[in-house]
Amino acid sequence: MKDSIKQSIVGLNIKQLRISQKRTIQDLADQCEMSKSMISKIENNKALPSIAALVKIASVLGVKVSDLMESDTLISSEMTLASEVEGNLTKTNKGYSIFPFAPKVHQKKMQPFIFTAVKGEVKKHSLTHDGEEFLYVLEGSLKIKVGRIEYLLHEGDSIYFSSLEPHGIIPESDFVKYLDIFV
Repeated sequence: MKDSIKQSIVGLNIKQLRISQKRTIQDLADQCEMSKSMISKIENNKALPSIAALVKIASVLGVKVSDLMESDTLISSEMTLASEVEGNLTKTNKGYSIFPFAPKVHQKKMQPFIFTAVKGEVKKHSLTHDGEEFLYVLEGSLKIKVGRIEYLLHEGDSIYFSSLEPHGIIPESDFVKYLDIFV
């Protein structure tokens, strides 16, 4: 799936939900603690929001993150080829790249992503949002701080945590690739 298609689905879904709930762009921006300009850019496919922003927007709109990323096609299963992942990672404003799995599957109970990051490119950050996460390192190593505890994870290591805890990830190796599942 091309970045523009993913982006247009996200922007369109946010706009449709906002309008159906009779909310203004300013109302959504205020409740998400974002600028009106940023919400407008997202809805008009000029910007792809970060995961944290997607979580906030989904929460305010009363839907799951996966609902914002799904197309209108209703299916119950979706296969992804490895070649689709490698060619379709989307760079975020935090410095890492992401690929959402199964965007066409509606009403998922989880949202799996592949993340890749290059040491020195990821901006230091700390996020909180509803739900839980499971992270599994596929290549390289990373540091993840959850609450006050910092963990060093290497290839094959994993961590499960409450997303309500402030958390942030920084590559430790030159390149890191990990699976992150949000519930």
